[in-house]
Amino acid sequence: MANYLAQFQTIKNSCDRVVAAVEDVSDLWPTVKDLFEEHQPLKRAFLTNKTRNPVLVENLPVEFILTTDARLRSRFPQEQYLFWFREPYATIVLVTCEDLDEFKNILKPRLKLIVQNDEREWFIVFVSKAHPSNDQATKSVKKVYAKLEVEFSSKKRERCCKLDVHGPDANFWEDLELKITECIRNTLDRRVQFYEDEIRKLSEQRFMPIWNFCNFFILKESLAFIFEMAHLHEDALREYDELELCYLETVNMPGKQRDFGGFDSEDDQAALLKPGSKPLTQIVQDDSFREFDFRQYLFACQSRLLFKLNRPFEVSSRGYSFVISFAKALTLHESVLPFCMREVWVITACLALLDATASHHHDGVVAPDIEKEFYRLQGDLYSLSRVKFMRLGYLIGYGTDIEKSPLNSACLSMLPWPKPAVWPSLPADASSEVLEKEKTILQATSRTKHFGIQRKPLPLEPSVLLRVANRRRASLSTGNIPEIFDGRPSFTEGSGLEASPRTPSSLKVQAAPMSRTNSSPGNFESPLDRPMRLAEIFVAAEHALRLTISDHDLLMTLSSIQDFEHKYLNLTKGAAENYHRSWWKRHGVVLDGEIAAVCFKHGKYDLAANSYEKVCALYAGEGWQDLLAEVLPNLAECQKILNDQAGYMSSCVRLLSLEKGLFSSKERQAFQSEVVNLAHSEMKNPVPLDVSSLITFSGNTGPPLQLCDGDPGDLSVTVWSGFPDDITLDSLSLTLVATNNTDEGGQALKSSAATLLKPGRNTITFALPPQKPGSYVLGVVTGQIGRLRFRSHSFSKGGPADSDDFMSYEKPTRPILKVSKPRALVDLAAAVSSALLINEAQWIGIIVRPIDYSLKGAILHIDTGPGLKIEDTYGIEMERYTETDCDAGAPKAEVSLEDSPVSPKQDSEVLNLCDGKIVFSEWASNVSSILWVPVRALSEKLSRGSSSVTPLKQDILEGMRTVALKLEFGVHHNQIFERTIAAHFTDPFDVTTRVANKCNDGTLVVQVMLHSLVKANLLVLDSWLDLQDGFVHGQSDGRPTSTFFPLDVSPGSRAAIVFSICLDKTMSSDLQLQESILNIKYGIHGDRAAGAHKPVDANHSETETERRDLVFKSAIVLQRPVLDPCLTVGFLPLASDGLRVGKLITMQWRVERLKDLKESEAVEQQNDKDEVLYEVNANSENWMIAGRKRGHVSLSEEQGSRVVISILCVPLVAGYVRPPQLGLPNVEEANVSCNPPGPHLVCVLPPLLSSSYCVPVK
Repeated sequence: MANYLAQFQTIKNSCDRVVAAVEDVSDLWPTVKDLFEEHQPLKRAFLTNKTRNPVLVENLPVEFILTTDARLRSRFPQEQYLFWFREPYATIVLVTCEDLDEFKNILKPRLKLIVQNDEREWFIVFVSKAHPSNDQATKSVKKVYAKLEVEFSSKKRERCCKLDVHGPDANFWEDLELKITECIRNTLDRRVQFYEDEIRKLSEQRFMPIWNFCNFFILKESLAFIFEMAHLHEDALREYDELELCYLETVNMPGKQRDFGGFDSEDDQAALLKPGSKPLTQIVQDDSFREFDFRQYLFACQSRLLFKLNRPFEVSSRGYSFVISFAKALTLHESVLPFCMREVWVITACLALLDATASHHHDGVVAPDIEKEFYRLQGDLYSLSRVKFMRLGYLIGYGTDIEKSPLNSACLSMLPWPKPAVWPSLPADASSEVLEKEKTILQATSRTKHFGIQRKPLPLEPSVLLRVANRRRASLSTGNIPEIFDGRPSFTEGSGLEASPRTPSSLKVQAAPMSRTNSSPGNFESPLDRPMRLAEIFVAAEHALRLTISDHDLLMTLSSIQDFEHKYLNLTKGAAENYHRSWWKRHGVVLDGEIAAVCFKHGKYDLAANSYEKVCALYAGEGWQDLLAEVLPNLAECQKILNDQAGYMSSCVRLLSLEKGLFSSKERQAFQSEVVNLAHSEMKNPVPLDVSSLITFSGNTGPPLQLCDGDPGDLSVTVWSGFPDDITLDSLSLTLVATNNTDEGGQALKSSAATLLKPGRNTITFALPPQKPGSYVLGVVTGQIGRLRFRSHSFSKGGPADSDDFMSYEKPTRPILKVSKPRALVDLAAAVSSALLINEAQWIGIIVRPIDYSLKGAILHIDTGPGLKIEDTYGIEMERYTETDCDAGAPKAEVSLEDSPVSPKQDSEVLNLCDGKIVFSEWASNVSSILWVPVRALSEKLSRGSSSVTPLKQDILEGMRTVALKLEFGVHHNQIFERTIAAHFTDPFDVTTRVANKCNDGTLVVQVMLHSLVKANLLVLDSWLDLQDGFVHGQSDGRPTSTFFPLDVSPGSRAAIVFSICLDKTMSSDLQLQESILNIKYGIHGDRAAGAHKPVDANHSETETERRDLVFKSAIVLQRPVLDPCLTVGFLPLASDGLRVGKLITMQWRVERLKDLKESEAVEQQNDKDEVLYEVNANSENWMIAGRKRGHVSLSEEQGSRVVISILCVPLVAGYVRPPQLGLPNVEEANVSCNPPGPHLVCVLPPLLSSSYCVPVK
């Protein structure tokens, strides 16, 4: 079967569509050919795949070939089964007939003979040539077609269809498409089954000696080709995948040595997408194929199917994996392949995949995640080809022009050198080229970094090329054995170790190492050839590459350094752009840094700066400090060249912010010097800069600063400086942020003067103005150095004791300041609530209670209200106040601090009042104290007594006095507490008089009752009565019996004194003294902490004789007794029908004079003697008065005169209510007699029911 391999490939290349054979019985094909081909391809064909599932195939092309065609007649029976995929899948029989006898005798036997082959799928197309106008011909055609259907169609399958040439029917083409599809489907199923059976038989023999992979390949690819022709690309792809697995299994079978391949012309160019690049007969080897060519052929077939399936992403995915695995295979055979065959093949393979997949990919066709993954694979292919291209450039001497960046170093230092069996030798006529290379090597100097940064260049080679090349020279390989085994382990593509065997560690060869230089061999003495110089290695590699590389474009990119850089830049840009469009955006940013290096080299500093900024942002965000230290100086140099002062300053600050071990102290000082010089230069605009990684801050250890609402203070903050030297800050500000309201901007605290920051830890103190209540944390530190405005957000939480600059970012932010909510910081209250003596100097006590707050240096302003004055001649006494002295009702929260420190302990002190204020002593700053202020309540009003019949109502507000207090306290006297306290002043006694008895001789016994009004013991020493006109003393001189005195009156108790008086018979009409004066001489024994006490001036008198006696005077009014009333008021009875709510009634009272006015002792208090003032009092909730409530009625002065007063009123509520009352305001109650008396309560009935509100009951 393998002998048919060439024929198989030829047939496969010439056959690309499903074939339908046309059996032209009646020579109709020239007539209908164009019609058949116009309706191709098949629009919708339902075929069956390998798993016997229906699959919709759209636009399936079908090729119609006559059975008489040579392509179908020149085949041997053996070939028909071997290449069964090209045989027709359907047979279309074209017939026509208009005569029924002709059909029976001629056409029918011939058709029977044609369709008797059961292996063919056939159907008959009857072509009608009858014109529609010819009825006879039309009827005859219909009869023939009906007979045809009866003979060749069945219930299971319709095998006939009719085509009318003159009147084509649209349904015919649909019927034709269905019948062709059915034939193709049946044929396809039968042939697939045949190939599967054959393949299964061969698969069972693959471990037997008779196994031949070429036979298996022909069957397997034939089956795949059948699926591909039927547009079942998924099944075809599956067959190629199985074929690849089987081939790899065959290749890796031990015991068979096969030729790998790769020695033909143009083999260095990858044929991943060219399945026909080589004939199969050329790559066949024994019973299989050469691995180098056949694996590429299989991948090319798979790629072709994937492109037809519109899956370029899978081509990229499979292609990248194939390139990696195939490169490993090339590594295994590198010693026999041309020089750098692996690198050249990888480059061409990646570029071919990139071009093909990019042309087939269209954005937006696939899902976004697949699209991003596609671009990631494209970036990987660009990166792989870029690394291999750099390796080729380094081998021919372009290494000095490759940027020694971390990326290039990482890629090239892990990529092994080529390992040919013999390193290429130097051509004889290459001396001029060697001289030019040596000149280039000597002139190459590494670029000095900005700021004078000294760094060891990063390596671009896994080991020294000079050593590797000379070690692999044939003349040195036997005489320099120690050097063969001193190389480092290297890595091939992917992650596998180098495939070449390592020498066991037990092998130790004692030999003197051979010295080497880059120039002449010097003192090298050996019978062997001298080692090659580095320039000679470069030239030899370049000549070898010219023999290896057959791609002219690739060869041109290595012809000069300019072409090399151009190609290198294109590959790097391609990788970066694809990475930017994929998930791996960071890879794209890193490659932007390589582009920036090329731009910087060619003076395109603006483009270089933009790319470097992206790279630095990535490295900083990921925390890659070492990589940032490599790139950031380059960015700074670009910015300085572009005169970007703000960016240059930012880069210098970021360099200072890096770890200290990355740069020397001298280099860090150079960074700081640049920052200071720029900050103090003449820049147009101030530069804002974030120095969060350079200047950090935190609150001091310990609890946060506690302040009360409105208090200022001093806040200490620890600031860590990352500058290597001292630096002066022109200004420094700190922002506090309230934890309960982060949206509101914090208040900035500014340092008063320039601040000097030393390296490491610094403590800065800020003046803290009053803050709103709440908890505050550190927000932002801002400041200015010249024209540089810096800002820091980084918080240092402090660290262990052995590290002052330890920083922790995991802990939550700790409050540094707590301002309590507005609360009572102090309380001022009156010490005494009971009454004091009026018109006497009394001590008024003021209790001062600090509530968790110091009153050090507090100032108390005292302002007395009207009727009260401070006795300036006496000092204000201040005493310690204890809780036991408090009133029982005082709240517990107002007690002063018990544990507050009090310097030196002191219990009392006398303070002087100056301009209405006093200053607290230090001992009273944290303890409760009481102030005793001497005051005198002034009142010129004489106390008046009252009668027991008509007692006077005491006016509480009459003796009240107020003291306005204003306390200024706090550090800056910013706290102010104001309170007005009230003090009650009163007379010592309340006097009440009554006539106790009237003797027969006309003497009246007047009892004077004394009620103590103060909370102190009163001692009555003497008492006398100065009578008014109309009264005279009785037997005594107006004084009670002396044995009664001294009379002790306890607080709140009563005492009585009796006086005897008589009426003055000789009283004149002109009264000079209208009221009597009661004089009481008394003493007082009381405590100022409880209430009234001895006057202040009495306590300060030196001798007993100098003491001033206390005299209380009270005016009393004595009236001549009323023995008979002059008026009587009687309530007239109500109507007999009673009272009802809402019913108008009349209330009547009769007023009668009992005696003549002239003879009456009572004097009516009115101007007109013949008129009486009346007033009706009623509860407005119970009664509605319809008349005048108050008025005058005429009443004669003669005895017995009477008058009736009537008032209309309406009851408002039902029940027992108090009726209206009649009163005579201008007549004393003693002169009015009620006879008969009015009722106390009256009964008011509810209102009668109204018919307006009645509803009849149904």
